[in-house]
Formats: sequence, C-alpha cells, structure tokens
Amino acid sequence: MDKLSLGTLGQHLQGLRQAQGLSLSQLAAAAGIAKSNLSRLEQGNGNPTLDTIWRLAVQLKVPFGTLVAPIAVPLGEDGVEVRLLDQGKERPQVDAYWMRCAPHTLRLAEPHTPGARESLILISGTLEAGPEGDTRTLSAGDTLTFAADRPHLYRTEDNWATLLLSVVYHEEPTS
Repeated sequence: MDKLSLGTLGQHLQGLRQAQGLSLSQLAAAAGIAKSNLSRLEQGNGNPTLDTIWRLAVQLKVPFGTLVAPIAVPLGEDGVEVRLLDQGKERPQVDAYWMRCAPHTLRLAEPHTPGARESLILISGTLEAGPEGDTRTLSAGDTLTFAADRPHLYRTEDNWATLLLSVVYHEEPTS
C-alpha cells in the first residue's frame, strides 16, 4: 500500500477508534495485535495485512468496507487483491468489492458479522468458494450466495480468477 493510502487508513482508523472511546491498548488487545503495531498503523506506517485490517474492523464493529472506504487502491497480500467499489447508504448495509486471486491461491476468510450474506459473480477463471465444508466450484458467469457469518474460503487452481463480491450485513429489526 502506498504512503498516502497508509496515512489515510491510519487517520480513519484512529477516528473510528476514538469515536468509540477505545484506547490503543484496548483495540490492540481485542484485535490480537501489538499496541506498537496499531500505533504505527494509525501514524500511517507499517504494512497491515488483510487479516489485520479485518480484525480491526470486527473489533470496531464496522463493516470491512467502512474501514477501508477512504482508500482508492486495491489491498492485497498472498495472491489476493481486494478493492471496495461502493457502499450502500441505506439499510441493510451492502458493500460491493472487486476481487482478484492469483493461480494456486487459498484465501481463508474469517466470519463476517452474524447474519451476513455474501454473493459472488465470477467474471473470469475458475474458483472454489463458499463456507468451509460446503464450497462450490464456479466458472466464469456463475454466481454463488452463502451465509458469510462462518469461516469461508476462495481457492484457485491454474488460472487467475476475477470476481465481483457483495456483502449484505444483517440488520436487527427495530421495535
């Protein structure tokens, strides 16, 4: 990630943390990362992994897309690139992503918030995807929707896979 994007992410992360009244120590401990790493990240330094950003979003109780919304560049590691395309402004919250996976990539994804559903449209390549133990192999043009509030995965074989992905976050009914 470039320096400008890191700085933007750090400022946004710090603002979300402070708005919730969390200290650096509290958020770092809850997310399972070192306080010094969180401090560096908020200062626009370091090289956060997708998993680190994911754990911070979960602990801040915001969608991953909300945390990365100010960043215009794809986030990537270990053969996976992800870019937020848009976030819906209504309820339920819907995030739309572009995602690309290199050949011979296995991406294990942590669960989204309870009740979240994920929908994939495979644009090119082949991809095995879905909840662990209940995956499906997709070809270009195929779609898949699944409960994303449990661990799930994305696996490629010999070719790149490009997909559009949306996450619909469950909304608790208001009384």
